[in-house]
Amino acid sequence: MNYQIRQTTEYTYATPVPFAQHVLRVTPINRPGQTVWSSLLEITPPPAHCEEGTDFFGNCIVRVDLEKAHDRLSIRSAARVRVEPPFPLLPELSPAWEDVRCAAAASADLGGLSPAHYLFATRLVPLSEAITAYAEASFTPRRSILAAAIDLMNRMHAEFAYRPGTTDVTTPPDAAFAQRRGVCQDFANIMIAGLRGLGLSAGYVSGYVRTVNVGDQPRLEGADASHAWVMIWCGEAAGWRGLDPTNGLLVGEDHIVVAIGRDYADVAPVDGVIVASGDHELMTAVDVVPLRVEESR
Repeated sequence: MNYQIRQTTEYTYATPVPFAQHVLRVTPINRPGQTVWSSLLEITPPPAHCEEGTDFFGNCIVRVDLEKAHDRLSIRSAARVRVEPPFPLLPELSPAWEDVRCAAAASADLGGLSPAHYLFATRLVPLSEAITAYAEASFTPRRSILAAAIDLMNRMHAEFAYRPGTTDVTTPPDAAFAQRRGVCQDFANIMIAGLRGLGLSAGYVSGYVRTVNVGDQPRLEGADASHAWVMIWCGEAAGWRGLDPTNGLLVGEDHIVVAIGRDYADVAPVDGVIVASGDHELMTAVDVVPLRVEESR
């Protein structure tokens, strides 16, 4: 599947910001199954310094310095991306989750996608006895890891309510778990906490998901949104697999990856430091448009 993706992020500050440094992660990444044909980034006001690169996890990052006073920051990104379906794997044929747990703990790989980096609690995704116990119900002895993970995902999808406004980026997984409602970030955090509580490697993925028209209603430009889901390591042969607990889906051609990490702190689209006083307002708009093959280049 080929996509044209556009995102606009705008900050409006209550008082002028004389200086700022930001790290941006707004461009989809090249990875197995995903190819970025082209990308464009526009920043207003123009930065005094701009440096592109990749971080430890392979995410595309842009470091910018803004040295002139500004009361508004606009970040516009666009990309054309091709997403291939993952190679098929029958969940029941994946290894037993206990074997994968042992393999992850024994891994000597130090690369950004090593399962060793995704085993432990982080500041934003601490371990939780309650969440671990909830996840454990799906991971019965010697059950195939992907089958167990899908079962956990489906249980969450059935039992948790998507309710924007009931949480924010600072809400800990335990709080969202207790109220059984939240948004995609909360559901990803809960699932990751449960998997790591069982000794399994789980990562946080940010990106976009294609939306489908309902009936004859036209697509609304900018009506899409950024999304978050989970990746779980299923052993050396099966590798990483994506699971979307918000929608109860195995990740495939409808999901476009922007960044991966241990939690939201590793994938935040706009990070950094500003020198200012007062509050700010944030506006984002996302548009994900499927393209025909001849349109994608």
